[in-house]
Amino acid sequence: MKGVRLPRIDKDPELHERLKKYCRISEGEIWTDKINGHKVACLDVSDVNAVQKFFKGEKATLAVHDPPYNMVAFKTTDAEEFVEWSKRWVELTYDLLSENGSLYLWLGADQKNNFSPFPEFILMMRQTNFKSKSFITLRNQRGYGTQKNWMSVRQELLYYTKGTPVFNTEAVYTEIPKAVKGYYKEVNGVMTENLERSKSEFIRAGNVWIDVQQVFHLMEENVSGCFAQKPLKAIERIVKTSSAKGDLVTDFFSHSGTTLLAAEKSGRKCFTIDVDPVYCEISIRRLENFRKYGRIGWGTSNPFEGEIIKDKELQDYLFRKYKIEVTSFL
Repeated sequence: MKGVRLPRIDKDPELHERLKKYCRISEGEIWTDKINGHKVACLDVSDVNAVQKFFKGEKATLAVHDPPYNMVAFKTTDAEEFVEWSKRWVELTYDLLSENGSLYLWLGADQKNNFSPFPEFILMMRQTNFKSKSFITLRNQRGYGTQKNWMSVRQELLYYTKGTPVFNTEAVYTEIPKAVKGYYKEVNGVMTENLERSKSEFIRAGNVWIDVQQVFHLMEENVSGCFAQKPLKAIERIVKTSSAKGDLVTDFFSHSGTTLLAAEKSGRKCFTIDVDPVYCEISIRRLENFRKYGRIGWGTSNPFEGEIIKDKELQDYLFRKYKIEVTSFL
């Protein structure tokens, strides 16, 4: 089925319902990985009791959250409602982190709507017990073209801490070689420059990431049907920097399962949540697909390719609405 990509599932309620029957867990249920102890739960993260029960007293070292800041979940552009909802799961995250833990939050800023919900969210975070550490920018290689404004090529990533968490500096070196001399400093009476003092031939990552490619449809890690998928390389950098092997990592908005996969590849355990059983299933399948084939996504295909081959009604629907001809790829 090479070349058969799913349209965005969140924008097609009928497709969503057709895929739900292939999901192994439904609302309120949990899938447990028998190999490395990962867990995927289909829960609403604002349900504090359900999430705490899911963790069973375990504490995470790291939380990586990518909430639906495009307001899709609320069918509205009301930033105040979004922030009020976010405050509940942010406080819950604080309680579920260990004494020394890290929180990373992907959060958008709508240029056409007073940069909402970014400023409202930042102000809300001041009221929590988290301490701000950094404002990271991931520079997209492809942006949103416009003739009347600066092209948008950034993704915002906020870094907060609880206590004094681990920060593995050896894990944050990029693949960008050091080439420019400068920054002279006297060491033991000898004037040196930065290339001489460096422990690595590569540049250490700062708070502007230009070496991470955003996910697009031709890449292997692409998970068609999902929206705003975060690059695995970016999540792996976070996981390796702000946790140690064997630690528990959590993600309250699993979506395409990137944090789960990053934890698997990095030797961590992951407890991840999504309110939608379809995305829970996609996350589980992505882990299984990696273990079986060593692949980090489906490229130009999709996570439900096996079911589509057998489901004539689903094939007919995809052709009728999107002109996706499935049989030609079998």
